[in-house]
Amino acid sequence: MGQLCGRCLQLLRDFAAMVQRTSAALLHGIKECLALISHCSCLKPSGSKGRQLYKPILQPHERVTAQEFLQHIEAGFEMSPLGKEPLEALRTLAFSENPGLQQSAALYYLHMSQHMNVPLPVEHLEPFYALLRSTDLEVQQMSSLSLVNFLLEGNIDKELVVQMGLLEPILELLESGDPTVQCNSCACTMTLAISESNREAIGAAQGVTPLLALANSYDPRVQQNAVGAILNLTQSEKIQQVLCKEGALPILTFLLESPDSEVQYYSCTALSNVAAHAQHHAAMLRTGDRFLLRALVSLLSSSVDKVSSQACVCLRNLATSADTQVEIVAHNVLPKLLSLLASGSRDVRHAAVALLWILSQHPRNQDVLTCAELLQSLRMLLAVHRMDPVIAGHTACIIQNLSLSKNRQRIIESPCVEGLLQTMLSTDIQEDSLHYVTSCLAELAKQEGAAGHMVPCMDEPLTRCLVRLAGQRDRVEPAFHAASIIQRLMGHEKTMRLLRCHIAETQAYLRNFLSHPEVRFQQLGIATLCGLQGDPEFSSAFRKSQMTKLLEQVRQQTEETQELLRAAICHTDG
Repeated sequence: MGQLCGRCLQLLRDFAAMVQRTSAALLHGIKECLALISHCSCLKPSGSKGRQLYKPILQPHERVTAQEFLQHIEAGFEMSPLGKEPLEALRTLAFSENPGLQQSAALYYLHMSQHMNVPLPVEHLEPFYALLRSTDLEVQQMSSLSLVNFLLEGNIDKELVVQMGLLEPILELLESGDPTVQCNSCACTMTLAISESNREAIGAAQGVTPLLALANSYDPRVQQNAVGAILNLTQSEKIQQVLCKEGALPILTFLLESPDSEVQYYSCTALSNVAAHAQHHAAMLRTGDRFLLRALVSLLSSSVDKVSSQACVCLRNLATSADTQVEIVAHNVLPKLLSLLASGSRDVRHAAVALLWILSQHPRNQDVLTCAELLQSLRMLLAVHRMDPVIAGHTACIIQNLSLSKNRQRIIESPCVEGLLQTMLSTDIQEDSLHYVTSCLAELAKQEGAAGHMVPCMDEPLTRCLVRLAGQRDRVEPAFHAASIIQRLMGHEKTMRLLRCHIAETQAYLRNFLSHPEVRFQQLGIATLCGLQGDPEFSSAFRKSQMTKLLEQVRQQTEETQELLRAAICHTDG
């Protein structure tokens, strides 16, 4: 190579001078930028409840040079952080092999994730792919944290994150050796798994295995987010199969004894979701020599409402077989349920009464459950919460189940009967609940001696309620049950005295019953009319309203039916 000429030497001297001048100005710019960053609120612990698990990873003094980043930042960048030029700069930094440049991009994304209140443009997701796959630990920490923040604040569409190919690097970070990266990647996975399509994608990408491993993490943040992600995955029946195959059941079962109430809740809810499908019950109950039932019954005593409530739900989902129902009761579950029925939490009361309803269905449990304490608790429930359709309906079903036992007389003599009668007066009671309440009362009224305990509870409002309900054609079953109760109680003078105030309405529903196409309505109408004819006032009213003529029509129809039946039988025999 020859010597440079004078002209080239001068050009080199000019270039060196220019570089020296530019470097001085650039260094001054770098110092100013880092000073501003160090004082920004994004590097201070956030007071937001939703981010308590995701404390800022890096401190200001750990910031390294942002020299190359500043070369890509022009005057308008701070004014328009989502513009085209800053995006190009971020893309260049993110895909660089220089860790310092990647840290600058990751830091800026972290800053944006804590201050943005608008959706992040889809173009800004592309640099995340390189940042999440960086070999630099700080870049992994910052980029995963910023992605968590964006997802939690709803700045990014969850399905779009998967469509852009970010799921793979997120799942790879689950196997990081750094707890902070694990915590953030679990949180990303947990949030993404809210979407049904994303759950399928996580399962297909083999994301279940590393999550199960992290569910046993000694770091409470990592464990909590890992179990939360597993919980969201159990909302997919298909992924439930994968979880069970990968050994999720024993892990989730033993996490019920975790000292962390959030982990208890997540694992219990995940097990409830799995238990909603009976094909998993055998495997669940085999875990740890049927340890699951004991652990769930123990959680009923939790001081955290959502934990005790979810334990009830899980036990209810598991109690589909008679043997399991009996086993749950054998674990001395009743005292715990009595406490939950008196809870100030609506969700807890609902969960407890629903579980009790399931347990009361088995005959072997009915005698055990029919005790004075439970009957008193049920009466209190109806007294305080009779306008709650869940409480009213389930309580009526429980009472009816218990009345099938040999202790039926205790039910009839208990204050529960009055509670059920008063519940009918609730104007807001839903159709299903009204059906259960009236059905239970109608069955109780059939029992020997029941009328003697029900009649003293009767008054004008209750009588009016029963008569009007019997006359409602659009409420077929409650109408039949109400009329059945009236028919069973009208042998008592008090009932007749109350009914005399409603002669017109009583006649109206009897006419409906006598002309009803169902034989059971006709038979009940005839039986009621016969009983009322012994009363002078009703008898006189029946004569004036030509009720006898209607009865004659029913008789003729019955005779015609009998003749047809005789003809059919003779034809068959021949």
